[in-house]
Amino acid sequence: MKPPLSAAARAPLMSLDDALDRLLAQVEPLRRIESVSTFEADGRVLAADLVAALQVPPQDNASMDGYALKASDVSHVGAVLRVTQRVPAGAAPHALEPGTAARIFTGAQIPAGADTVVMQEETEAVGGDFHAVRFHGVPGVGQWIRRAGEDVTRGTVVLPGGERLSPASLGLAASIGCARLDVVARPRVALFSTGDELVMPGDVEPQAMPAGAIYNSNRFFLRALLHRLGCEVSDLGIVPDRREATVAALKSAADHHDLILTSGGVSVGEEDHIKPAVERLGALDLWQIAMKPGKPFAHGTVRRDAGAGTDAGRACHFIGLPGNPVSSYITFLLLVRPFLLRLQGAREIALKTIVLPAHFSLRKADKRREFLRVRRNAAGGLDLFTNQSSGVLTSVVWGDGVVDNPTGTTIAHGDMVSFIPFSELLA
Repeated sequence: MKPPLSAAARAPLMSLDDALDRLLAQVEPLRRIESVSTFEADGRVLAADLVAALQVPPQDNASMDGYALKASDVSHVGAVLRVTQRVPAGAAPHALEPGTAARIFTGAQIPAGADTVVMQEETEAVGGDFHAVRFHGVPGVGQWIRRAGEDVTRGTVVLPGGERLSPASLGLAASIGCARLDVVARPRVALFSTGDELVMPGDVEPQAMPAGAIYNSNRFFLRALLHRLGCEVSDLGIVPDRREATVAALKSAADHHDLILTSGGVSVGEEDHIKPAVERLGALDLWQIAMKPGKPFAHGTVRRDAGAGTDAGRACHFIGLPGNPVSSYITFLLLVRPFLLRLQGAREIALKTIVLPAHFSLRKADKRREFLRVRRNAAGGLDLFTNQSSGVLTSVVWGDGVVDNPTGTTIAHGDMVSFIPFSELLA
């Protein structure tokens, strides 16, 4: 006779959107702020609005190599003007004499009295050493001039607090003179695995693997994913399947970290020490999420000791991911990634999807929301990996994204589907 199902097992499945809302509602952004070199701020989250103390560019400047002049001085094709000065970038020009031109280079300040720039390809030097120049056309006012402040206006918010800094935004910050930036501290994450069946690559050769043993693949991709999200990771290894060892590991990790992340041991009815250990030290919710791959997910908190520095009184978050590799990988991307971004105070955490044609069929609808591993093809459509099992890690290596397929939905060849690129999830 089978044992009766637990209350958690009998509960209706939670939608992924509801699970994400509940998870994010429990996140208070980190209060720790640090100043870093702008060179080192890629991927960090800006702690406060960045306000420009100057305008960019500071003065009108040339966007082409050529000649600066007053447009009305060239009234016909073939007009010739005397060249009275040479203005390289960084030099302070003299006011332009009436009826003359200034040789000017890209980025150089426009001389007073000039109102246009003619690119050098539309001119011809007359005499030696560019003492005069002939124009092959009649210029319009304002051409090839970048106006002062057209990029940044003094006093404006250049980058808002909560912005996750990119290479482009670092350049923008540098353009207004910021050598250092105030950013939210990196989340401190303790990563460990549970299970006596887990073996680390290198500890045992493949031919010597004991029956029932598996290599710990989750530890490798979870650690890499955490680093990509700017976390400081403490890899605590594999915790033995013993209650007191699990409690000790959780207690020690909670005092010095913002999040404890584990994989495996969160399925309903599974014999594991994680659930009672977390509940002994704090609180834990086990969720059954209507997503495939995925479903089992745990979130809770572990109390910190009173002497845990500036974070005393703030509980350490705990997240337990499913143990199957693809389930763990996809659940991390869809739930843990936005959790960690919100923990850093990031404003933008919503995923961007692309609508593309399916070049495959999915005849059987599932009661859960599916995330199908797919790859873009040369015809502009999506191919489906043949084996969508949650244990086939090959599928996420082969694929370059997932199709977000709603609950109870079949797919016919040519249907337009929502595609989430891994490049969006891994950024």
